[in-house]
Amino acid sequence: MPGPLASLKVLDFSTLLPGPYATMMLADMGADVLRIEAPGRLDLTRVMPPHDGGTSTAHAYLNRGKRSWGLDLKKPESIEQVKALVAEYDVVVEQFRPGVMDRLGIGYEALRAINPRLIYCAITGYGQTGPYKDRAGHDINYLSLAGVSSHCGRAAYGPPPLGIQVADVAGGSHHAVMGILAAVIHRQQTGQGQFVDISMTDAAFALNAMSGAAALAGNQPQQPEGGMLNGGTFYDYYQTADGRWLSIGSLEPQFMERLCQTLGITELKSLGLSPKPEHQQQLRTAIKEAILSKTLAEWQAVFADQDACVEPVLTIQEAAEHPQLTARQMVIEVPRDDGTTQRQLGHPIKFSETPCESRYVGRTLGADGP
Repeated sequence: MPGPLASLKVLDFSTLLPGPYATMMLADMGADVLRIEAPGRLDLTRVMPPHDGGTSTAHAYLNRGKRSWGLDLKKPESIEQVKALVAEYDVVVEQFRPGVMDRLGIGYEALRAINPRLIYCAITGYGQTGPYKDRAGHDINYLSLAGVSSHCGRAAYGPPPLGIQVADVAGGSHHAVMGILAAVIHRQQTGQGQFVDISMTDAAFALNAMSGAAALAGNQPQQPEGGMLNGGTFYDYYQTADGRWLSIGSLEPQFMERLCQTLGITELKSLGLSPKPEHQQQLRTAIKEAILSKTLAEWQAVFADQDACVEPVLTIQEAAEHPQLTARQMVIEVPRDDGTTQRQLGHPIKFSETPCESRYVGRTLGADGP
């Protein structure tokens, strides 16, 4: 059964992570995605380790379900091929710095003259306007400028380098998909395409959510270990006897009561929502001492039937085998050209009538023409 976006045709000029992740989501949902790559241009995801079956696992994942053309966009004949393609495509996604596609002759104005219904999405670090629009950056820089890093981590050590690329994916990729699909709905109503400008810094700034509301409307400075949800209260990670970690988020009174009963510190249950730092420190100390008394496996057994918002910190490999994630089919086998499959992260959006599908892993450069 075709996916919900089976009628959508996407030209993908992006590289690295934000754009390819966004177009992978579109391909998973059924869109026909054609990736345009320059044969002589290095795409780090094609070479970065580890490799499986001769290809980078990152590339095989980020570009699954997409066809690949090799075109040198510095050649006039390649530009003419792109212009011919655009007449029959719905969406263009690119990740160059502002103005690059214009200089190549295939920017938004040039392409919408060919196809007025075209939705053109540009993903950049800082957006198409503003003093930083031409500045280089990476995920860590966008999180820093967006104020996110300032209230993450520990007060004594500063912000941590995160294990996932929040600005790139939650910022760039997800907001690009949302913007594109919103523009598709608008086009269905009006017949008009449009330019979608995605700034990873803008998107990361918007992710501040509750901390942003507290800072802007409440005039409350945000800092590491300074709030309810970033280490300023008992809501935190606690080390077990075997050096593993347990997450405890028992915020509501009913969960706090179950937590304290289980840990044998019932007399402290009233401190959970206390705004007083000394109360939070007293509760944290008691929880810390209790959690250190057992291994992670022992605590998993203890809390298995307790609805107390307590869960183990799992590795990715452990998470992939967890019964909840396996029940949700969050690890899938994706076909390769040689008839074998590769294990990959599954589709996080579940449709009742038009399920997502991964047709094949990322293709070799130019595998599909022209």
